[in-house]
Amino acid sequence: MKIGIPRALLYHYYGVFWEEFFKELGHEVIVSPHSNKEIVDTGIKSAVPEICVPIKIFLGHLKYLIYEKNVDYAFVPRMISIHKGEIFCPKFMGLPDLVKNGSPEISDRILTTYIESKTENISNYKNYISLSDKLNANEEDIKRASRKANIKWLEFRRNTLRGIPADKAAEMVKKNTVYKKNNSNNIKIAVVGYVYNVYDPFLSMDILDKLHDLNVDYMTFEMLDNKTIFSQISHLKKRLFWTFSNKLLGAGYYSLKNHNIDGLIHLTAFGCGPDSFLGKLFEIESDIRQKPFMTIRIDEHTGENHLQTRIEAFVDMLKRKKEKESA
Repeated sequence: MKIGIPRALLYHYYGVFWEEFFKELGHEVIVSPHSNKEIVDTGIKSAVPEICVPIKIFLGHLKYLIYEKNVDYAFVPRMISIHKGEIFCPKFMGLPDLVKNGSPEISDRILTTYIESKTENISNYKNYISLSDKLNANEEDIKRASRKANIKWLEFRRNTLRGIPADKAAEMVKKNTVYKKNNSNNIKIAVVGYVYNVYDPFLSMDILDKLHDLNVDYMTFEMLDNKTIFSQISHLKKRLFWTFSNKLLGAGYYSLKNHNIDGLIHLTAFGCGPDSFLGKLFEIESDIRQKPFMTIRIDEHTGENHLQTRIEAFVDMLKRKKEKESA
């Protein structure tokens, strides 16, 4: 059986697990290609105008897998929670319903399950037992596939915690490649954004590569361990409702306090509700810490030249600031 996995949303964090899980059960796994204009345009036509661009992109990838690759099923998980007292954005929780109601003609080709965990490790086989019938697998098969997939995902996380970008970390696991990050540059910037914004090359316009070309080191939230991240927001009387938003908030606070990080870029998609909270909190903290901060808001219409100019200007400002302080 051919199982399609859209290269969008949390594929950039859990894709290593899901690919290995379905392969271990004996199925052919087809992952959609990197986002391009055709996929994005398809997603825009499939979604209501008000919805955020990452969801539009997901729908484009989903349609590509079903109509272009003719997969038997496309995997659309219902992400509920990976931390006690916190949830995912409602669009993640209702994603299978959004797909089925928006495109009823493909509803019978959607493979979905509830994913809920006390930690970010989603390998508990009970999350996937509901897929048994459609995957022609029994409980022992699901347990075995979950264990094998978890080994790969834990390796992926160890790579990211070594400072390796998530896309390269996944490649190292799947293709047994080697990646060495250059940490000898003079300027270091924290790029705080959801993985599906930062690591989608069409949406982010390869922002990390652009920083690398400017001889800038960078840090993203998945390069920090959870203990460090959540310690940064322990003083809050009330944390945000959404776990990944709290991860970004903790990473942002850590970056603004860290003297080895010269500036912070908040990469956010237009129409993201949780990010409207984050942006203001970063702005307040950057004023307190006197640390340069810039918001880059992206959508399907963002121009690459505009992004390049803003990044170059931000980096140039950081270099001048550092030279002035050194003098």
